[in-house]
Amino acid sequence: MNNEVPSKKLFNRAKPILGVIFLQFGLAGMDILSKAALNEGMSNYVFVVYRHAIATLVFGPFALILDKKIRPKMTRGIFGQLMLLGLLEPVIDQNLYFMGMKYTTATFAAAMCNVLPAITFLMAYILRLERIKFTSIRSQAKLAGTVITVGGAMLMTLVKGPIIELLWNKGRSNHEIKSGGVDLQNSIKGSLMITIGCFSWACFMVLQAITLKTYPVELSLTAWICLLGTAEGAMIALIMERGKSAIWSINWDAKLLAALYSGIVCSGLAYYIQGLIMKERGPVFVTAFSPLSMIIVAILGSIILAEQMYLGRVIGAIVIVAGLYLVVWGKSKDYKSSSKSIIDEKIEEAEQMKDECQKGNENSSHKVTINASKE
Repeated sequence: MNNEVPSKKLFNRAKPILGVIFLQFGLAGMDILSKAALNEGMSNYVFVVYRHAIATLVFGPFALILDKKIRPKMTRGIFGQLMLLGLLEPVIDQNLYFMGMKYTTATFAAAMCNVLPAITFLMAYILRLERIKFTSIRSQAKLAGTVITVGGAMLMTLVKGPIIELLWNKGRSNHEIKSGGVDLQNSIKGSLMITIGCFSWACFMVLQAITLKTYPVELSLTAWICLLGTAEGAMIALIMERGKSAIWSINWDAKLLAALYSGIVCSGLAYYIQGLIMKERGPVFVTAFSPLSMIIVAILGSIILAEQMYLGRVIGAIVIVAGLYLVVWGKSKDYKSSSKSIIDEKIEEAEQMKDECQKGNENSSHKVTINASKE
């Protein structure tokens, strides 16, 4: 019985880490499938609409039924935040990300997304969702980890080094294996689009953390984001792809698979799990794990998309993991200290109540003594 309690506590502490690791595997799968769909000529605007329409159809009914009794009243302020959430990530970030991926590769796009933890950390600090004490070793770890993570991403993107011969690429012809190199002009275009998209994504993460304080129903929040993202994305798609009715057609191919997978796993489950973790650990903890997606994409990209692996990218991945652990260590220490502070507050409240009771007893006994002396 005593062994069950520590193991349960350990599992509860590990749940947020397991959740974000699942998110990164899901995002990595989306990168591979979406790149394949875009290579087949699918419009990124249409892809975003289908993705969130599927997520709305899948998760909407669950939100209506399961959150019926706990869903707070909708106000204009909350609805305005939901509309902004539906615009920031489903529309702006995803369209810019997929446009940047068209100009580059799946691995390049995933690597560039590692500016996200730095942007989110900075925005969370500006909005006072994250506290920094420069004399604290926790804050120093988070700052150093963020810088190292971004530096590792740049190293992985810019420094190639010699080619690493992988076992699964042996026997393939040179035509089958892609060099993984990107034209400088396309690299600049893709980098700018993905960076701006990451800024929008960081805004989404911070705003989601704020919205959860006034609308603390993760499943309903997910359904609303997907629904409004579908509506807003459809308007953008009709404007950007006007007169091209053929782009809306979809068959049983990689396009449909990418839309189904991205809608269910990345839009539906990702938003829901992300919201759960944010309530407990904050937005920076979620984005700190984003380098894992890049490493997974680099491996899967070399296997499925036949992209070549370079030594520079491997070294960059190692640097990113080092920065990742620094950020996570700093956040875990914050989590411990916040738990201690809550416990201390409870102890202080108990001591205050005890003191008040003692004072009340002393006053009552004093009154009894006075009354007795008067008699």
